[in-house]
Amino acid sequence: MKKTIMALILGFSAMLHAQNKLSGTVTDTKNLPLASVSVYAPDLHKGTITDADGKYNLNNLPAGNIKIIFSYVGFTTMNQTVNVQKETIFDLILEENIHQMDEVIVSTAFNRLQSQNVMKVEHASVKSLQQQGVSTLIEGLSTIPGVSQISTGTSIGKPVIRGLSANRVLVYSQGVRLENQQFGDEHGLGLNDSGVESVEVIKGPASLLYGSDALGGVLYFNPEKFADANTLKADFGQRLFSNTLGSSTTLGLKGSTDNWKFLARGNYSTHSDYKISDGDRVTNTRYNETDLKSGIGYSNSKFSSVLRYNFNKLDLGIPEDGIAYQSESKNTQFPRQGVYNHILSLHNNFFFGNSTLDADIGYIANDRSEFEDSNEAALHMKLKTLNYDLKYHFPKFGKVEMIAGIQGMHQTNKNSGAEYLIPDATTNDFGIFGTANYEWKSSALQAGLRYDNRKVSSDTHGILGEEGYFEAIDKSFDSFNASLGYKTNLAHNFTMRLNLATGFRAPNLAELTSNGVHEGTNRYEIGNSQLKTEQNFQTDLNLEYKNSHFEFFVNGFYNHINNYIYTTPTGLVLEENDVFHYVQDDAQLFGGEAGIHYHPHPLDWLHLETSFETVTGKKQSGEYLPLIPANNWNNTIRTEFNIKNWLSQGYARLNFSSTFAQENVSGFETKSLGYTLVNAGIGGKIKISKSVFEVGLNGNNLFDKRYIAHLSRLKTDGIPNIGRNVVLGINFNI
Repeated sequence: MKKTIMALILGFSAMLHAQNKLSGTVTDTKNLPLASVSVYAPDLHKGTITDADGKYNLNNLPAGNIKIIFSYVGFTTMNQTVNVQKETIFDLILEENIHQMDEVIVSTAFNRLQSQNVMKVEHASVKSLQQQGVSTLIEGLSTIPGVSQISTGTSIGKPVIRGLSANRVLVYSQGVRLENQQFGDEHGLGLNDSGVESVEVIKGPASLLYGSDALGGVLYFNPEKFADANTLKADFGQRLFSNTLGSSTTLGLKGSTDNWKFLARGNYSTHSDYKISDGDRVTNTRYNETDLKSGIGYSNSKFSSVLRYNFNKLDLGIPEDGIAYQSESKNTQFPRQGVYNHILSLHNNFFFGNSTLDADIGYIANDRSEFEDSNEAALHMKLKTLNYDLKYHFPKFGKVEMIAGIQGMHQTNKNSGAEYLIPDATTNDFGIFGTANYEWKSSALQAGLRYDNRKVSSDTHGILGEEGYFEAIDKSFDSFNASLGYKTNLAHNFTMRLNLATGFRAPNLAELTSNGVHEGTNRYEIGNSQLKTEQNFQTDLNLEYKNSHFEFFVNGFYNHINNYIYTTPTGLVLEENDVFHYVQDDAQLFGGEAGIHYHPHPLDWLHLETSFETVTGKKQSGEYLPLIPANNWNNTIRTEFNIKNWLSQGYARLNFSSTFAQENVSGFETKSLGYTLVNAGIGGKIKISKSVFEVGLNGNNLFDKRYIAHLSRLKTDGIPNIGRNVVLGINFNI
């Protein structure tokens, strides 16, 4: 299979190309030209902007149908399919829209604008997340309705989507599946926000497109775009954090011609122990991170190819002593983790007139070490993963679009430390799927089927009866899945989406084989080789109304999971730690999100936003599931303004985030109190002479509230979350 994929890529890459050109003029509804409109061809990773007369040109394009996105702040985003033949002229009129720009969703099959998409997908730019004053990418994600985090201080955060986390939430970066031992409680997201354009959140089973582990949802990170054609750009950014005395520095360079494009970006972040509301610091929550991203691409009239590479080095402390020795040092102490992560991805699009073939290959090397009391790793795991993904987009048949594809993964885990958390093992995935989309008037129907197989085999290790003993396993897991979605306009500006989908997750190595204590968890875990595949069925209903000054949304879901895997205490104690083992039971989760965005006329500068989210999780026995986030009510007053010629895209926000008490807890959890945090920020683009700076000043937990989040792993020790944190950021082109 691997040889076939490589032959396809190399063979198609040798095709010759012809010259095709697309040009036109973009105007507003008054027929006035619009300058600086973004004109972008996502399949080619190629873009430009309109000039002062609203004119644009894109050269060296494939013949046939091409998706072109026209976007401009304050106007409705347009996703157009243009038939390009030699020299094609395509003019467009954009309509004013004072709400946020509509975005093209990449994580779903047919790459529609969100307003056209059958499935409701949350989209947020990294820039908008940073304007929330957050320290890390996962902290920013937790501001999206329906998304939370299981945190260990400020350095470690695991995403939670509607109550599901770890191996039930799949993460994609650079278009490939991210594998980094995500089963571990103290294993974080493993991504830096530098060089990431935006994130898309699928809330619910997405196994149709992504296979195993997409049972709870998908976080899809879109990488930074290349520069517009025939431009060269360099930029510098700096953020400073008052609470952790931290900093995050980024430097980027990118350029493009009509055919070639490249980019490179580096980031270094460093933080001291975080400070709680009374001024004490939580010992050894410090961390340091180095992140490098690069990419090179080529496109012509027959194909487009993009090669990207990401290196991430993470050095982080593991807090075991609570509030102990006080220091502002950024050098991690024992115990600590050292993680090296490499992501290499090759994304190819081949154009055949009215059809296309997407061929993606990804390689991920995750090297994770844990140091208990010396620089000799007690635990050292090397996880190497090869992903491949082929999708063929059939020629459009009337109003029907169809995609068929295959996906697979080959993964090996090797240990070289004195301690083994999981055994040496090999995992192989294979999946095949097909999906179709039918549109008529304002309605759309989307359906799909998929088959997956996962094979897991491991080696025997250790001495029978002792910690670290693993019996060899050889398991095979199969699953058939389907999805059906319907979207329609119930009235003018009033949209309904109904989605039914199944998903699955094969047990991971930790669940099947664990036998020992993992540094930082404070518990002895015992696996269960007889675990079955988790299988779920979820119903999602989305209602959305939007006009020029008011919008609201309501999302409701019900998720039933067969053979839900979880840990439960046995009552025994080994190695001075409580013993937990893995068991299964059917489970159900239900809840949703609702929100309002009001933009009163004629106060065009004012935005009032409110949202509420809730989720409840229960086992079939009626007991509550563990690690379910508390209900949250979020309120924001936001203004947008310009001041003469020296400040543009100005903003100011005041946010009140109220988290309710969580009393629905599992047998070994404790209840949590509610709390309200007040956050604020101000910023914009400042022009001084010919220089333009983006500046932001944000403050979170302004009143230095003492609180403990329900999903904090430091909660059992009574350690509060971070106190007041003021973040100053600046970005500018060099």
